[in-house]
Amino acid sequence: MRDWLHYTACGLDNVWLANGYSVKETKYGKGIAIDDVEGLHRLLAGHLIDKPGLLTGKEFRFLRVHLGLTQQGLGKLMGNLTENAVSLWERKDAVPAINDHWLRMHVIAKLKGSTRVADAIERIQTVERLIHQKYVVRGVDDRRRVDLVKSSELGRMAEA
Repeated sequence: MRDWLHYTACGLDNVWLANGYSVKETKYGKGIAIDDVEGLHRLLAGHLIDKPGLLTGKEFRFLRVHLGLTQQGLGKLMGNLTENAVSLWERKDAVPAINDHWLRMHVIAKLKGSTRVADAIERIQTVERLIHQKYVVRGVDDRRRVDLVKSSELGRMAEA
């Protein structure tokens, strides 16, 4: 394991890469480039859905993020559960068995290309994007206009 890369960017503590990455020198020091992050995450997701026993909180979170869902979105998809319930499962490694199995089934459906599951997840993602959009009113030559801005832009605007 001497030359293996401990890959923690996915949120899992037990992933080591023997290959599929390159080390590059940057002006800030060493940088790591993963060759196929999407493929790596699909591989990890496939391994986790076949894992015997219940998922840990970090594994549950990884699969939720792999589906592209927030805690709130997953809670709604699971029958109107609260964001706090999902957060608690992920932090305390206390995922109920029914929710563990439910998440695994949805990941299996996504990996196999089920359009119904993909459509349902996409609808939830769209609703969440709309709910969390930020609008900024700007004045230009005595005219006002409303712009939709990303959260990252809000941070830069606050600093200015």
